[in-house]
Amino acid sequence: MLDTYREVVTPEGVALHLPAAGPVPRALAWLIDFLIRAGVMIAMGTVLGVFGRVGMGVYAVVMFLVFWFYPVVFEAMWDGRTPGKRSLGLRVIAANGAPVGWLAAFTRNLLRVVDMLPLAYATGLVASLLDPWGRRLGDMVAGTLVVHDARPRDARAARADPPLAPSIALRPHEQIALVAFAERGPGLSEARQAELADLAEPLTGARGTLSVTRLYGMANWLLGRR
Repeated sequence: MLDTYREVVTPEGVALHLPAAGPVPRALAWLIDFLIRAGVMIAMGTVLGVFGRVGMGVYAVVMFLVFWFYPVVFEAMWDGRTPGKRSLGLRVIAANGAPVGWLAAFTRNLLRVVDMLPLAYATGLVASLLDPWGRRLGDMVAGTLVVHDARPRDARAARADPPLAPSIALRPHEQIALVAFAERGPGLSEARQAELADLAEPLTGARGTLSVTRLYGMANWLLGRR
C-alpha cells in the first residue's frame, strides 16, 4: 500500500480519493487544540478567581464545556476543523466523504474517554496503527475519518511520451493503477515518480527515469493516444 488513500464511490458514480491522516499529524493537531484550551482556561481562571467560590463554581462549568464541547462545536460548525486541525491541514469528514454532522462530531469526541485508556491515548493509538485509514475507536463508531485537506497545486502539463504497448496483458485494476500514476505523476517530484516506477520493474524492465518514461508511454497507449 503506497498511500493511505481511501476510495469512496458516491451514488453518482464519482470516485473520491480521501487521503487519511495518520496518528502523528493528528497528535500534533490535538496538542495545539489542548494548548488553546489551556490558555482559555488560564485566562478564565484569572478573571473568575476574584469572585471566590462563586467564580470557582462557574470556572468548573466553563472548564467542562471548553474541554468537551470545544472540538464538537468546531468540527460541526467549521467544516470538520478545529484550530489545531486547520493549522495542520486536517479535517474530519464522514466515512462516505460527506461533511461531518453534529451527531457524528459528538459521538467521536465522547468516545475519547475510551481511546484515552489506559493512559496517554494508548487504546486510540493502537487502533489507529492497526486500522488501514488511521481511525481511532471513536472514528470507527461515529463513521468518521480524519483526512488531509486537498491543497491546490500548480497546474502541470500531462506527459506526452510516445505510446508504448505493454509487454504483457494487464488486468483491469492494473490498467487503472497505470493510468492513475500517469494522472498523478506530474504533481510528484522526479524522485517520487522514480520510486513508484521502480515497483513496476517486472512490467517496464527498467528502473529510474527510463521506467518512468515507459510507464507514461504505456498509460498513453491504454488511453488510445496512438
